[in-house]
Amino acid sequence: MTAKKKWSAEVTEHSDAMDLEDHIFESDDARKIAASLKRSAEHSHRRKAEPFQSAMSMLNFYINRAGKNLPARRKQVLEDAKDELRTAFGRDKEG
Repeated sequence: MTAKKKWSAEVTEHSDAMDLEDHIFESDDARKIAASLKRSAEHSHRRKAEPFQSAMSMLNFYINRAGKNLPARRKQVLEDAKDELRTAFGRDKEG
């Protein structure tokens, strides 16, 4: 990374997104990621949307930010976290 921060880091740090647990997206446990996102969304004063939408948006933001650099195994854990997040919020799983 250059001396100037990437726009995505700026968004994560200074947007009205929720406050996240450090290194949560590095976990290999989809349920742990979902639980952390749910907890953060429900307790954050920085979010503008409902907790489920904020949590899912942050997860999608991370996946999209990584793009093609995201290994298949890592992407699968994060995709599984989406289903876990839906379950945690009492929503139906997709597909």
